[in-house]
Amino acid sequence: MARTSKKPSTLAKRDKRVLGLIAVVALITFFGGLVLAAYAAVNYKYETRMSLDAPRDPVVFEVPKGSGLSSIATRLEGQELVESAFIFKLVTKMRGNEANFKAGEFLLTPGDPMAKIYTDLAEGQAILYPVTIAEGLSSRQVMATLDLIPTLIDDNPPVPAEGTLLPETYLTPRDMKQSELIAKMQAAQKDVLDTLWENRAADLPVTTKAEAITLASVVEKETGIGSERDEVAGVFVNRLNRGMMLQSDPTIIYGITKGLPIGRRIRRSEINARTDWNTYQMTGLPKTPICNPGKEALAAVLNPAKTDNIYFVADGTGGHVFATSLSQHQLNVAKWRQIQRQRGER
Repeated sequence: MARTSKKPSTLAKRDKRVLGLIAVVALITFFGGLVLAAYAAVNYKYETRMSLDAPRDPVVFEVPKGSGLSSIATRLEGQELVESAFIFKLVTKMRGNEANFKAGEFLLTPGDPMAKIYTDLAEGQAILYPVTIAEGLSSRQVMATLDLIPTLIDDNPPVPAEGTLLPETYLTPRDMKQSELIAKMQAAQKDVLDTLWENRAADLPVTTKAEAITLASVVEKETGIGSERDEVAGVFVNRLNRGMMLQSDPTIIYGITKGLPIGRRIRRSEINARTDWNTYQMTGLPKTPICNPGKEALAAVLNPAKTDNIYFVADGTGGHVFATSLSQHQLNVAKWRQIQRQRGER
């Protein structure tokens, strides 16, 4: 029995489908190649240094808080730091890096590849500005200092409690809030005090960290010479252990000005006036710290010099002379008064 062959029309339909499929595959391959070629070209552009007429010095580029990719890319192109904002945005998005930018100021080098520019902005260290807070400033003085620093944002924080800040040099990014820096200073003081407290000497007259800060603030205001802090602390520890008044002039001043300079000699009436801080009129410690003591003053109070001295007075050179007896102290005071008269001080 003879086999029947397929009709010509059926073969033609099959051939057309095959040809159509081949055409589609060809088109996909063609356009896929174009896409790959375009992607390779874009990546090459992204990874290649930008040609410049001459080398240029690094420049500061600021990324404000809340900046989006589009605004960053546009400003980069406007400052000739990238050749194409479109390519910079495209590759950044394709690589899933759009949300990785950090706020701050960054040092960028013109001519660097866009990939390097991205890395500098997303992973690099922002420019930091030093803010130095000197030992012995009151909290009101610290706030006045912060108000003078143009790289900080004044968000009108309240004046911190006296003695809660650690004087130090802090590295801060531009547009850091004053309240953020204050919190950082308070955390730093807590860390330092916690460490020192664990290694404090035995039998101290201060029994709490708050008392240690208060005594350290008095030590800080009494001497600006680092080598004297331990000895001054030792004198005050001896006086507290004996139930003697501290008789510290800076405590009188704090009771008058609450942390601002007095700008003159202390009057006899002020020595005799009772305040919550005047240690000529009470035994024990002032009501609160009288400044923000530094790490060295805190360390001196918690590990004071072992001394028999219970008096000290200025020696005319910026330091102090110490004494174990009242009679010797009175001689030292007389010498200091003579120096003051020779200087024309009243």
